[in-house]
Amino acid sequence: MPEAEVPSRKPTLFEAIVAIAAAALCIGIGVLVLEVDVHVPLVFATAFVCLMGRYLLHFQWKDMEDGIFRGILAGLQAVLILMIVGMIIGSWIQGGVVPTLIYYGLSLLSPAIFLLATLLICSIVSLATGTSWGTSGTVGLALIGIAAGLGVPAPLAAGVVISGAYFGDKMSPLSDTTNLAPAVAGTTLFSHIRAMISTTMITYAIVTIITLVIGFKFAGGTLDVSRIQAFQKLLATEFHISP
Repeated sequence: MPEAEVPSRKPTLFEAIVAIAAAALCIGIGVLVLEVDVHVPLVFATAFVCLMGRYLLHFQWKDMEDGIFRGILAGLQAVLILMIVGMIIGSWIQGGVVPTLIYYGLSLLSPAIFLLATLLICSIVSLATGTSWGTSGTVGLALIGIAAGLGVPAPLAAGVVISGAYFGDKMSPLSDTTNLAPAVAGTTLFSHIRAMISTTMITYAIVTIITLVIGFKFAGGTLDVSRIQAFQKLLATEFHISP
């Protein structure tokens, strides 16, 4: 007679931590040390976790396969949204929507409200594009350069840029993480955004007050208009700037 199949069981906390740590270690070594694409380390990490599931927890391959399919299905809606978002952002950049936001935003700058304006500009651009890194790497760098001319410390300016960029990214319906989180958790996008407002807006209001108060310290600075005009001229050359 065939040997009775050992019943499957759920992993203990220690076993779950080992599986996650081993997968993270495998991917980390592959990407950071061996400098290979993430795909191959990901396959090895998946194989390790599957072997743990089969021989330690005694799951059948069909059960693990069903689990993989359910995981993919949970994130598929977010993947489709991200594909569309990518096309929207690309068309907005090429059409001049994002450059126009940056162009007119830079016109609002003055020494007294520089930090506050920096926070608002980065928030609006990040909210419109759904990317914090893209905002920090474009308009954020330009604002840090302007801050140097005003005598604003670079770490302070960078902190305000990052604060605004991450706030806009967190609250944007175009953001990848904002779409992925509710898709995996089984809720809707705007329910997720509404749930974040209670904590995020309080923090944002506090940061707004801080930037306004600290900004008055630099009210006597001289704004480097030439630097702003040079950046605006570059935008106007590359894109069609118009309301």
